[in-house]
Amino acid sequence: MAKSPPAGERKAPEITTLTAGQLEALMASLQPLLPAALYDQTAGLLRTLQWLMESIQKKNLTLARLHRWIFGASTEKTGSIFPKAPAADAPVKARRKGHGRNGVGQYTGARRVPVPHPSLRAGDACPACGKDKARVGLRAPLRIVRILAQPVFSAVIFELEQLRCNLCGKLYAAPAPPEAGVSKHDPNVGLMVGFLRYGCGLPHYRIEKMQRDFGVPLPQSTQWELMEESARDLEPVGRELVTAAAGGELLHNDDTTMRVQSLKKQKADSGAERTGIFTTSILAKAGSHHIALFFTGDRHAGENLDLVLKHRDPGLDQPIQMCDALSRNRSKEFEVFLANCLPHGRRNFVDVAMDFPAECQTVLESLAVVFKNEAETRKLNLGPEARLRFHQEHSQPVMETLQAWMKEQMDQKKVEPNSGLGEAIAYMINHWEPLTLFLRHAGAPVDNNICERALKMAILHRKNSLGYKTENGARIGDLFMSLIHTCRLNEVNPFNYLTALQQNAGAVKANPGQWLPWNFSQTLAGFSTN
Repeated sequence: MAKSPPAGERKAPEITTLTAGQLEALMASLQPLLPAALYDQTAGLLRTLQWLMESIQKKNLTLARLHRWIFGASTEKTGSIFPKAPAADAPVKARRKGHGRNGVGQYTGARRVPVPHPSLRAGDACPACGKDKARVGLRAPLRIVRILAQPVFSAVIFELEQLRCNLCGKLYAAPAPPEAGVSKHDPNVGLMVGFLRYGCGLPHYRIEKMQRDFGVPLPQSTQWELMEESARDLEPVGRELVTAAAGGELLHNDDTTMRVQSLKKQKADSGAERTGIFTTSILAKAGSHHIALFFTGDRHAGENLDLVLKHRDPGLDQPIQMCDALSRNRSKEFEVFLANCLPHGRRNFVDVAMDFPAECQTVLESLAVVFKNEAETRKLNLGPEARLRFHQEHSQPVMETLQAWMKEQMDQKKVEPNSGLGEAIAYMINHWEPLTLFLRHAGAPVDNNICERALKMAILHRKNSLGYKTENGARIGDLFMSLIHTCRLNEVNPFNYLTALQQNAGAVKANPGQWLPWNFSQTLAGFSTN
């Protein structure tokens, strides 16, 4: 007789195994029975479960890797993986200043209110000694920051008085003031909706709920119409950003999965071989400026990079491309100096560190020296040539020693090639040239972190909005994300920038190159002086 589980403990379910074909058949039978959004969630959950079961069955899957896949890694620092006891005379690390507080200078968007002294004016005798006059400008004003809470969208109701003649019945209404505008919604409303959704990950239904709570309704359909209308004024600069990025000397690229309902249905109906849908992020460095581009569709990151490079002047030198080692991320049509992300190679050793502690510690501590050197080049603000010389002097000997050690492990069969450690070493050896381009080419980066951070915008949108409904929606989302993140990279207020583009739509369309995030202020200043 089977024993019942202890009180409070759930009975383990009977494990059901489906082949890939059986799972797809089950999905096909469920699709007509469920609403589209619910079907997408159900299909995602079932495919995740199937992937998890297949991953567990693989012999090279470690618990550490499985834990990181499911819960994410809290940290991958070498000191956390292989902690060392602090020396007795080790200095105590000083606490960082600031503790999260922002100084007055950080509130660049605050409204400034000058407050004069109530009884003392410049030129009045000093009330304390009476021997000299009080003066202004000798000391900076005392500043007090006051942060206020308010709805994102507020409303004003203009009540125009109406008078009526009792004899003839004619009505006389007060004229509307200029601030009443010519339409119900201020033009900036659409821009703010786009900023909240694509810049902050706030979907339309949450904005609608929030505005209903504040007594200023803003339905989802209205939000979309206003945002779509505003996007038309931004498109010329979006195209200009592609041209500017194509001329950059360094381009990072990577992608993440995305959902586009209309495109997914179109692929299912046509039986297309490629079923994946992705959002690609391309980060370009052009001189002192950084440019962010987003593309959503069925193209891989390398294909989207080729579309950008088609706008590149043939007379320019060949650029550096930084990506991970996946073949789909590489440019197929253009010659580039290929660089691969060194932290990707490092992460393979992090995954197996608990199984091969001595060997992984050797690798991780060697790479820690390289990353420390890279941080030092940023601290010293070295130019490309000086940075290259610094790495050649301090990082190259470390990397050459590491390469020789890894080849020795494989050549002398000190490690099983099919083990997790063997595969991690093979990855590094096979991609050694692009992984170490930073030791031979000025300006080549060590990692692809800037691109992976940019992709968090798309991931946040996917998490909160579950993707896009149509390809047109994806195009508008890509446009807003590209402009917003480019502004952030160049320390420009995104909303002020989008507002300037909309208010000067005619001039932007005529010459979009003058309205890029890093030069639009000068263009506006020229308008004000003419």
